[in-house]
Amino acid sequence: MSARVVVTGLGVAAPNGLGTRAYWEATLRGRSGIAPLKRFDARGYPARLAGEVPGFEPAEHLPGRLLPQTDHMTRMALVAADWALADARADPERLAEFSMGVVTASSSGGFEFGQRELEKLWSKGSRYVSSYQSFAWFYAVNTGQISIRNGMRGPSGVLVSDQAGGLDAVAQARRLVRDGLALVVSGGVDGSLCPWGWVAQLSTGRLSTGDDPRSAYLPFSAAARGYVPGEGGAILVLEEEGAAARRRPDAPYGEIAGYGATFDPHPDSGRPPRLRDAIEIALGDAGLDPSDVDVLFADAAGLPDPDRVEAEAIRDVFGPRGVPVTAPKTMTGRLYSGGAALDLAAALLSLNEGVVPPTVNVGRPAPEYAIDLVVRPRPAPLRVALVLARGHGGFNAAMVVRAPHARD
Repeated sequence: MSARVVVTGLGVAAPNGLGTRAYWEATLRGRSGIAPLKRFDARGYPARLAGEVPGFEPAEHLPGRLLPQTDHMTRMALVAADWALADARADPERLAEFSMGVVTASSSGGFEFGQRELEKLWSKGSRYVSSYQSFAWFYAVNTGQISIRNGMRGPSGVLVSDQAGGLDAVAQARRLVRDGLALVVSGGVDGSLCPWGWVAQLSTGRLSTGDDPRSAYLPFSAAARGYVPGEGGAILVLEEEGAAARRRPDAPYGEIAGYGATFDPHPDSGRPPRLRDAIEIALGDAGLDPSDVDVLFADAAGLPDPDRVEAEAIRDVFGPRGVPVTAPKTMTGRLYSGGAALDLAAALLSLNEGVVPPTVNVGRPAPEYAIDLVVRPRPAPLRVALVLARGHGGFNAAMVVRAPHARD
């Protein structure tokens, strides 16, 4: 039997709460972080709402030498990693440097940093461009900076599959722990709330152009017309269960019990989407039946066709209204590579506290979806959660997490 891999630490930077506890309390209260953009003047753009992480002052958390060489996204990732390691009570200085790894997800890299340096290039010339531009924009920069800061020199990497990347990265981290690494830092923190990044997001045609934060992002609703983007995410610490128990006596947040990934065929192929396959692969990997799942965290695209595809996959596996479904990202927006990692953190917190967080603003879902959408906090005995994520271009991922008290 493969080793059980558990999550021992969480670090969160979310639009409705900076820090794990602040995020979770806001989520249970249904408090949204979606609001008009403040990081730049978006009045001339068709979409003007976003989820921005509040109160983040990098100089309060990071040494000054790191600030000139890092993008806003990377600063949040470094701080979230610090918090996750502290939460796990893991001291990297006490572990062999080649026994620790870092695997994160990314969708854009440091766009804000890149835009600033390109503006210098255009307006002043190449001598004014920071040498840090060579890596600060790159997809792997969060992995690299976390590993350097903590002396983690074991196998590491980055997954680039949009929203699905947060689960894909954790799945790769799970493989590395099973292969013998003592500890892997994983998850995703993303953010490209700058004009360059904003235009790139607008090009998909999927962003909501609504101006009311209460109605701009309504997944599974008849009024769904797009999603609101955001920044932030979650970083997790993964360890082998036995080693984690020897290092600290208290229970972990939960086990990464199963994972499945698929890729959708081209829309014109006539073949069906494969989200259902990803769900079934993940359940099979966990050795569970659909009836074992107590709550499902939905991808929640906020567009009619993707919402229909997801609802059909859920119904096909679990039956009509066969499992409670929630989408707490209605309070944060879709965070790209950080979104699924944040959902994974929410799923683990749900299992530990016995409550399903709400989906806000949607009210009753459109009846044709036939899903049990949780719109108020719902206390329940929870043992197993399923998290779904899809990335632009056809990526599908599903991950099963099991509560520490739930055993075969």
